Amino acid sequence: MLLHNIIKGKRLILASNSPRRQQLLKGLDVDFEIWSTNHEDESYPDDLPADEVPVFLAKHKASFFTERLSADTVIITCDTVVICDGSVLGKPLDYADAVSILKQLSGNKHTVITGVCISTSNKSTCFSSFTDVYFRHLTDEEIDYYIERYKPYDKAGAYGIQEWIGYVAIERIEGSYFNVMGLPVQMLHNELLNFINNNQ
Repeated sequence: MLLHNIIKGKRLILASNSPRRQQLLKGLDVDFEIWSTNHEDESYPDDLPADEVPVFLAKHKASFFTERLSADTVIITCDTVVICDGSVLGKPLDYADAVSILKQLSGNKHTVITGVCISTSNKSTCFSSFTDVYFRHLTDEEIDYYIERYKPYDKAGAYGIQEWIGYVAIERIEGSYFNVMGLPVQMLHNELLNFINNNQ
C-alpha cells in the first residue's frame, strides 16, 4: 500500500525549520504540517559516541512535542551532523568557524549522519543514515567565495551539497545524497510505513 494512503486519517508533522527538509518530505507525496523548532540547545554528553549524536538530538527535539500530540498525530524530528577525523562538526558559529570547518573538510573524507525520530504520544522509533562524502582540495579563494555568497551558517559542516560547492568540490559520495541534504527520505519512507502499519 502507498504511504499517502496509509497515512490518511493521521496528522503528520515535520518539526523542522529547514526548508530543505520540508522540500524533501514533500517529495514523498504526503500531506504534512510544519511545526517550528525553537529549541536551539544542541548540547550532548561529552562521552556520547559521535555516531550516536544525531539520534540523541532528534530524540531531544521530540521530547518537546510529545505531550502536545493527539492520538492520531505522528511527528518527525531530525538532526544532522558531520563527522571528520573523529570530530563532530555542527553549524558554524561565524565566518571564521565556517572557514575552519571547510578547511578541515578540504581534500578529506567526512561522514554525514542524520538521526530521525518518528513519534506519537506514546511510541517512537529512531534511526540513523550514514553517507561518506569526499571533497577535493579547496583553495582559500573558493572557501571565501562560497561562504560570502551562500552564507552556510544554518548547515552542519558549513556547506550544502545542493549548492555551488557541491558541484565543484565533491568528488563522490557513498550513501544517500538526500541524507547529506538533511533528510534520508528513502529510509524515512520505509520507516514511516512500518511505524504506521505497526501502530494501527
